[in-house]
Amino acid sequence: MAENSCSVQFDDVVQHFRVIQERPDTLREFFAKMAHRKATYRDFEALRHVSFRVSKGEMVGIIGRNGSGKSTILKIVAGVYTPTSGRVEIHGSVAPLIELGAGFHHELTGRENILLNALLLGLSKREVKEREARIIEFAELGDFIDSPIKQYSSGMYMRLAFSVATEVDPDILIVDEILGVGDGGFRQKCFERILQFRSCGKTILFVSHDMSSVSRHCDRVLLIHNGELIEDGPSNRAIARYEELLTQTQPVSAC
Repeated sequence: MAENSCSVQFDDVVQHFRVIQERPDTLREFFAKMAHRKATYRDFEALRHVSFRVSKGEMVGIIGRNGSGKSTILKIVAGVYTPTSGRVEIHGSVAPLIELGAGFHHELTGRENILLNALLLGLSKREVKEREARIIEFAELGDFIDSPIKQYSSGMYMRLAFSVATEVDPDILIVDEILGVGDGGFRQKCFERILQFRSCGKTILFVSHDMSSVSRHCDRVLLIHNGELIEDGPSNRAIARYEELLTQTQPVSAC
């Protein structure tokens, strides 16, 4: 693979988190334990020496059980986490659809949050104004666009978040389960836009438990298990191995 054709590259990436094992009941108790060094921790290895490359224009699925490390990978790509060790290269702008409502202010209206979210994703105020009408039209929120988004359903959140992120026109689009909410008609509309993005040479990282969508839309699939990348290849092979994992209770080692 030519270096200039790579959008995302992970080389031997490790991600550790420190987890408090004994959670204090109060803030005072927490500081008391810290002062006497009685707080106990354990290191949790969310990713274990993960390496892969994603080419420009690829749509790559990332699958695995809950807690396997999928979202950790996406948050590293989005710049939310810095890996403990290893090398990560991201070539191009990133629009993450990782959590419903992320980047939104619940007291503001949908219209006001378009400006806020688009600015966070790198647009200028002038660019937001130029694209606002298209964002509102795609979201299909009607008069709710001028209501506080604390009144929105999860499906309405998804409509607004997806509309803003894709109108920003990123080089890399990250989609993590957000399309699992809302009505089927709008989800299909979202997938059509995703496919349009891919045809324009954009890169898409797609996390979902909907294996039919993964199989139908992704060029290849990464299977993550216990923080390890144990499969990287055609969707049918990765999905078959994932379904095997669902019937097992013992961890499976990487090949």
